[in-house]
Amino acid sequence: MGVMSMTALSGTAARAAGQSLCTTEKAPAAAGLPPYRRGFDNQRVSDLGNGTYLNPLMAGDHPDPSIMKDGKDYYMTFSTFDSYPGLVVWHSRDLINWRPITAALTRNVGAVWAPDICKHDGRYFIYFPAKASPNANYVIWADRIEGPWSDPIDLGLPDHIDPGHAVGEDGSRWLFLSGGDRIRLSEDGLRTVGAVEHVYDPWRYPEEWNVEGFSPEGPKIVRHGSYFYLITAVGGTAGPPTGHMVIAARSRSIHGPWENCPHNPIVRTTDLSEAWWSRGHATLFEGPGGDWWSVYHGFEKDFWTLGRQTLLDPVTWTPDGWFRMEGGDLSRPIRAPQGGTKAGPHGMPLSDDFSRLELGRRWNFFKPAADEAKRARVAGNTLHLKAAGRAPVDSSPLLLIAGDIGYEFECEIDIDPGVTAGLLLFYDQQLYCGLGFDEATFVTHQYGMERGRPANYHGRKMLMRVRNDRHIVAVHTSGDGGKTWKRFDRGMEVSGYHHNVRGGFLMLRPGLYAAGDGEARFRDFKFRAL
Repeated sequence: MGVMSMTALSGTAARAAGQSLCTTEKAPAAAGLPPYRRGFDNQRVSDLGNGTYLNPLMAGDHPDPSIMKDGKDYYMTFSTFDSYPGLVVWHSRDLINWRPITAALTRNVGAVWAPDICKHDGRYFIYFPAKASPNANYVIWADRIEGPWSDPIDLGLPDHIDPGHAVGEDGSRWLFLSGGDRIRLSEDGLRTVGAVEHVYDPWRYPEEWNVEGFSPEGPKIVRHGSYFYLITAVGGTAGPPTGHMVIAARSRSIHGPWENCPHNPIVRTTDLSEAWWSRGHATLFEGPGGDWWSVYHGFEKDFWTLGRQTLLDPVTWTPDGWFRMEGGDLSRPIRAPQGGTKAGPHGMPLSDDFSRLELGRRWNFFKPAADEAKRARVAGNTLHLKAAGRAPVDSSPLLLIAGDIGYEFECEIDIDPGVTAGLLLFYDQQLYCGLGFDEATFVTHQYGMERGRPANYHGRKMLMRVRNDRHIVAVHTSGDGGKTWKRFDRGMEVSGYHHNVRGGFLMLRPGLYAAGDGEARFRDFKFRAL
């Protein structure tokens, strides 16, 4: 790794002022593909600035996207699994530039899987499943999208995932569930009524296709013309890149019967050379110009480590009353949605001067305890993080979502005696890497294990930098404020830190941790996409 300084990065104060930081820097996503434009911290953005966009719409781990239209506004949220605060709600008016508003879920109820965001009778709802003991489905609600959001209400349903809210032609409210099932909701949408019933047998793919498993999930209902359309994912969300897919069925009534689309599957990766793998879990919606679109997720070719990223695909309704998606393999620029207005630059900076505590929108704890947020406070442009546990495995690190295939991040860290702190690339508590230090030794993390404790020649304060460039990881440290840097003698390769190795449906995330007894202080966190 080179030792170039990151001091040329713009400050977070300038970013917060709403400046558009998009540049025309030529940084191809992969060989032979068009270049992305660059935004905050040089992160890639979908909007190419010339009336076209290039997927991903939401780079990095934004799986199971759920989107709703509310007048001129669009809101979207995603599965957040064990990261809290969770269920971050994003806002857009043009469909390609999105900004985070708030994290709607603050209480840890388990690993949050595919949610569904909707509005009914002037109130906002998010329905979501949580994997815990026991499993359950929940609903939270708010009268304003910015919140406050309610405490989660347990709907039960331990045997189902991926609730999709629907309103019938008779005004009845329903949750459609995995496996082709559904259950009725009360008029206020806050409890279930009656028993789960099976209402739909999903289309099955040919036996010889390489898939992970049948796994009908992610049901979403949209009404168009005289039909209700039921869009479902089958084939498994990971495993073989050709497995996940989008299928559709329709009915003239919310009560069925459901007719499978003769053109199924609507979307599927068919070749390993494609730019996006395991594409599925779609929602259809009307764009600001009256045309139609879909969002779904997929893995970027060769980069399982980035998790499932949100993709935007144009939709055309066909004369036979069905629809097709027009984006092909999504590797090339597509004409941007028309009729909307740009509400601001896309995304947010990951760099942090710690002038305020950004839990939820920027930073998330992994598997936090009920009082985990009390560990963190900011004062004097410093993050004060109380140590917990003995290592990253049990210290609930603070993590970010980074959506580029190459990036580096650095931070000044100083520690109390008895504390070990550092920077990480973290998948889960059993699979991570990085570097920590105590007052006498470095602590090398690799494969989710401690791999050695060489002498620490800086003491209790140092600058640390981690570079992840297409899965090749290098660490540098500095004891003189960044004037000189020394490469740490442990390089790593992390292409296997992903779901198909470890499970869990997560991504490899940059972050920081503090373990032991006492406090660690973090200053001037800088992130830069390469």
